Amino acid sequence: MAIYRDFKTIPELFTNIVDSFNGQSRTCIAHKVNGKYVGISYEEVWDNTESFALGLVSLGIKKEDKVAIISENRPEWLYTDMGVIGLGAIDVPLYPILTADSIQFILNNSEAKSIVVSNKFHLNKVLKVRKNLKYLKSIIVMNEIEDMNEPDVYSFRQIQQMGSLFKNENPTYFKDNSKLVGEEDLCTIIYTSGTTGEPKGVMLTNKNICSNVKAANEVFGFDDTDVFLSFLPLCHIFERMGGYYTPFSAGSQIYYAESIEKVATNLIEVSPTIMTAVPRFFERLYSKIKRNIDNQSPKKQKIFNWALEVGRDYAQAKNSTESIPVSLTLKHKLADKLVYSKLKEKTGGKLRFFVSGGAALPREHGEFFEAIGIIILEGYGLTESSPVLTANSLNNYKFGSIGHPVPGVEIKIAKDGEILAYGPNIMKGYYKNKKETEATIKDGWLHTGDIGVFDAQGFLIITDRKKHLFKTSGGKYVAPTPIENMFLASKYIEQFVLIGDRRMFLTALIVPDFEALKEYADANRIQYTSEEDLVNLKQINELLETDFKFFQKNLANFEKVRRFTLLDKPFTIEDGELTPTLKVKRKIVEERYGELIDDMYKALREKS
Repeated sequence: MAIYRDFKTIPELFTNIVDSFNGQSRTCIAHKVNGKYVGISYEEVWDNTESFALGLVSLGIKKEDKVAIISENRPEWLYTDMGVIGLGAIDVPLYPILTADSIQFILNNSEAKSIVVSNKFHLNKVLKVRKNLKYLKSIIVMNEIEDMNEPDVYSFRQIQQMGSLFKNENPTYFKDNSKLVGEEDLCTIIYTSGTTGEPKGVMLTNKNICSNVKAANEVFGFDDTDVFLSFLPLCHIFERMGGYYTPFSAGSQIYYAESIEKVATNLIEVSPTIMTAVPRFFERLYSKIKRNIDNQSPKKQKIFNWALEVGRDYAQAKNSTESIPVSLTLKHKLADKLVYSKLKEKTGGKLRFFVSGGAALPREHGEFFEAIGIIILEGYGLTESSPVLTANSLNNYKFGSIGHPVPGVEIKIAKDGEILAYGPNIMKGYYKNKKETEATIKDGWLHTGDIGVFDAQGFLIITDRKKHLFKTSGGKYVAPTPIENMFLASKYIEQFVLIGDRRMFLTALIVPDFEALKEYADANRIQYTSEEDLVNLKQINELLETDFKFFQKNLANFEKVRRFTLLDKPFTIEDGELTPTLKVKRKIVEERYGELIDDMYKALREKS
């Protein structure tokens, strides 16, 4: 654990690490400017943060006031976050994809006095509902915008200029205020997207987050030689704690990806040693590799499959107590030269490991990437737990599990199978929502809503969400997530939603991998004019039926999918079908595709 100096609050973390590297030209964070990555030193980060914070003071922001943020990952996100918390104020991060109505709800519920937005697009969303915002006094825009005549709308640079003037008269104001921030003080309110209902504001204190930062550092062992590529949204606690505060405390360098679409390019440019990601990222990477191999010559396919088997044997031997046979070591070196090294180059060539969170990582994907020399360490947690509760470590991991409890956290399984958690990282509660707080935290234990078990080695395994378990009309309980993850291993399936609550049989809505389907159709001279045309073709549906028979051959009869429908467009965040962390909103999906679902069951009844 490479924390330079101990800390009890986020402002203390910030001050200590800047003091450790102050005066050095070492890069703290980096972002793209005119097509090239430009580093920003610790001293520059401090100066930008301090001037912005003092500018907020000039606007009247004080301790315990709320300041919202809507922005993509960029240096100004850090300046805003550290500046607000350093004043003893509370920041309220929002997802950039939120609608104006959602922004209105959160700003009013949190009583935000100011909001920092990244660009004109987000500014317009706020201006659209400004007349309905009861507490908002000012809006700050990170980008420079010409001809902005709206009252109380400032540019980020203007606020920093105001702060510089304030500092002339009050040179130690920011540092002095930072020292007054206490462990139990709130530092952020994060609104969970949820799959149903209005978002709830999770109140996290400095102690909550700092305890988790220290625990994560102990488990993963970050240090000042590590380089992070940050692409998951900083408004989500997973990236904020795991890809920002934790590496920051260890003196690691953080590079901001340009966008999700540019991550593949940025990986090669940055050559990170560590990156946090969600399972969807690995699913796409896995599908891309598999498609590429399928398009190679039979000889190259044979070499790849041989290398994959060698990698699996090597990983198994390495993780056992027995020594690795010399013959296997030699095979592994050859496989690395022919296959693994070329694949690892796509991640920049220096990656120590990925950290996966936010949803379940399919065991097959973890084992596949391990075989080619890329380790994915899966963790588990909730916004309400700051967020990490359990994690796999580099020296002790098991795919299909979410690891062991991190230091300071206790986990127990309730009688009904629900995972309960206790520790210094558990939230203070939901903002202005006593009823939900009391329903979620009982006697200090956080009720996660997830069902799980400990295996013989003490690894925690999640079986499903408590509220996702459904009961067929035949009286059988079904956990949908493991079944969905199994089908997602198909190269022809992009998204999969199991249907069956209170129904006699299971069915599914499927968003296919259109690129893979098009390649199949072209190779087999199947004519199509559009994606809508493609999913309705008999040959394509028969292809998926063959896949289904293979994947569900070992399922119990009541777990087998009897019918499916291919959709011609994916579920998206923008359409309200996915949460910002890419989890399916089942209720919304089942309502939106109600007719298609009814048609599937009607056909099943007629067939029987």
